[in-house]
Amino acid sequence: MSRQPAREVVGAIANGFTEFPTPLRDEPADGPINWPGYRAARAAAEQRTGEKESVVCGTAKIGDVEAVLIAFEFGFLGGSLGQRTGDRIEAAFAHARDARLPVVSLISTGGSRMQQGMRALLQLQRVARAAALTRSMGIPQISVLRDPTTGGGWATLGAGADVILALPDAQVGFAGSRVRPAGSPEAYTAEAKLEWGQVDTIVSPDDLGVTLERWLRLLTARSTAAAPPPSALRAASLPSTGWEAVQAARSPRRPRAVEYLDAYFDWREDVSGDRAGGVDSGVACGFGWRDGRTIAYAAQCGTPTSPAGFRTAARLVQLASRLGIPVLTLVDTPGAANDAAAEQSGAGGAIAAMFEAVATASIPVTTLVIGEGGSGGALAFAALGSTWVAPDAYFSVTSPEAAAAILKRPASEVPDIANQLHLRPQDLVDLGVARAVVSEKQG
Repeated sequence: MSRQPAREVVGAIANGFTEFPTPLRDEPADGPINWPGYRAARAAAEQRTGEKESVVCGTAKIGDVEAVLIAFEFGFLGGSLGQRTGDRIEAAFAHARDARLPVVSLISTGGSRMQQGMRALLQLQRVARAAALTRSMGIPQISVLRDPTTGGGWATLGAGADVILALPDAQVGFAGSRVRPAGSPEAYTAEAKLEWGQVDTIVSPDDLGVTLERWLRLLTARSTAAAPPPSALRAASLPSTGWEAVQAARSPRRPRAVEYLDAYFDWREDVSGDRAGGVDSGVACGFGWRDGRTIAYAAQCGTPTSPAGFRTAARLVQLASRLGIPVLTLVDTPGAANDAAAEQSGAGGAIAAMFEAVATASIPVTTLVIGEGGSGGALAFAALGSTWVAPDAYFSVTSPEAAAAILKRPASEVPDIANQLHLRPQDLVDLGVARAVVSEKQG
């Protein structure tokens, strides 16, 4: 599908495509800078593709959700962005705002059209402004990276989307194949971008229509009601001591985040990465469908949370807030990663970003502590006044072991320190940290 004509791509994933009226500006036959041979190249591109420009824009239904589609035609001068391309994309975003429709960009471009010089490059500003205006209205944007997605197309519509899907083996990067440094071609692939936290998922062409339908359903289902806290996944009595609470939370038999998410949602789709080069496999983020509505989630999975994990979770909460979708967070970490690599990656700033995202969210955030609640790295995921706790979990200012080290007390006193920290689930309720201890679902 990556090099299919634009209309074939649209036809494979959508129904009832209606193309927008084409804005056609007057321009010299050889373009704004009178590039020799440009007129002939355009004429050949039109004859070869049957299109008048490098993008086709219109509305269609993907599943049951109507959306604005922006489909690049690579066969038309390499899908390059020229003045008329900018006209079409700007008009498409304007329609999306007027009709409050989500935008799906099916990208296949080599970048700006050099035959139009700086006039072509300026289209990136137009596209970025149109996308930003649309984003400010809470209208979701999804990009699909086809082959190739390079230059300004990647740096605006591609990388700037709320959810970024990519086709397998697609060439993705700011530098096109003819201008990048020699070596490391694997760095310019969709797979590399996924590994480096710049793409949410790779989708096969056969699954693209279904995947887009799921994402559009999730991102357009707004709700003002808070997410209910999940039920406990196993029967567990409350611990009699703090050390028992710590041992229960650290037990390998205790349910983990993925089990909670699978039990809570009918189905869900993950987002991945912090968009800045990092992925934390110990943080699961995405949007799920539950009882006919969408709830976003950011879940710690029991490992120390890295800066990339905090940044990914903050991105998720900010996106959900902008789209009007409530958030569920699951707390389960011994603490924030605190090694040299984490410090170099900006641990403090990443944790601060998550604290700010939760604190300033315009939608309700619900938190359940499902395992270890280790200090500030756990608290950054917790909603003030809307936190619950599972019976086999704890929350503490720091771990009992770290407290012993800080206080210069021997390891033999760690269990006693755990008792003194008042970290049991029932202690958290008494202290006003948690609203209640959740129970196992009946029936």
